[in-house]
Amino acid sequence: MDHEPNLSTEYLGIKLKNPIIASASPSNAKMDMLQRLEAAGIAAVVMPSLFEEQVEFEEWQFASLQDYGGESFAEAASYFPEMDNYNTGPDEYLRTIEKACETVNLPIIGSLNGVTKGGWTRYAKRIESAGAWALELNMYYLPTDASITAEQVENNYLELVAEVKSHVKIPVAVKIGPYFSSLANFAKRLSEAGADGLILFNRFMQPDFNLETMQVDARIDLSHSSEVRLPLRWVAILRGQVQASLAATSGIHDHRDVVKLLMAGADATMITSSILRHGPEFVKKTLDDLKAWLKEHGYRSVSQFKGGMSYKNCPDAAAIERSNYMKALTSYTGPYV
Repeated sequence: MDHEPNLSTEYLGIKLKNPIIASASPSNAKMDMLQRLEAAGIAAVVMPSLFEEQVEFEEWQFASLQDYGGESFAEAASYFPEMDNYNTGPDEYLRTIEKACETVNLPIIGSLNGVTKGGWTRYAKRIESAGAWALELNMYYLPTDASITAEQVENNYLELVAEVKSHVKIPVAVKIGPYFSSLANFAKRLSEAGADGLILFNRFMQPDFNLETMQVDARIDLSHSSEVRLPLRWVAILRGQVQASLAATSGIHDHRDVVKLLMAGADATMITSSILRHGPEFVKKTLDDLKAWLKEHGYRSVSQFKGGMSYKNCPDAAAIERSNYMKALTSYTGPYV
């Protein structure tokens, strides 16, 4: 009998029907988009991020309201409850999570974007209360101050993860960029600080200069398939070295990219650019192609080959990587070589 391959996997302790997750995108806040993603077979959805700047602005607005007229009457400030207990944040974001949980039968993952403690702990708790299955800490920070050390940057991340984890019961994943001096060590420390999962990698916006207007052009370019190599390499390196779940994102544009990342050791793959380019129906095609690939190669489940090509399974991974580097350089050919 010809059995359908089992695509199920586990990410952050959550059992998923397949390894494809819709990563954070503004379109994920639309209920019709969520329904289309569910119909296409998506395993889970990450909601668009609630930005640290939004939290700070909301709290600044309320603090200003407290001060208004404060000198008129001694008791004027008492008209408002204490900030620690007052619901000051972007309530629309929390309502969107609640509505999403009611609209689709999918794991909904909340997302916070920032790098300082601020109101993160409070909003992490509120996102949990809104019904999110898990929380993604989207660490988007580019240290431009030359006086800030690498140790300070890493400690800031670690303290934030530990603080959030101490206040919520849902799993917490950390989405980071690749720009750390010793990424493997930092990933291990994030896991030890309480991160239930690591998402590799955050795509930092790369600004350009508009030579006509002489202004900074802050546009976002969608990913390309070649970008999958960076998360592929580091998922393979980290598989077996950290306890946290591993998710890969950037450059995933067909089922072959999904297979490669699973072989490297990813528990899940996250996509946005392909959905924006082709619509939610891209998910169904990728899943169909993934099933066909498993059948063609004699696999009954993704668990059979997940992590099979991680560095953990190489007897001398460092030497192999160095050899491949030299081979790539010495074997390159082009029209003028």
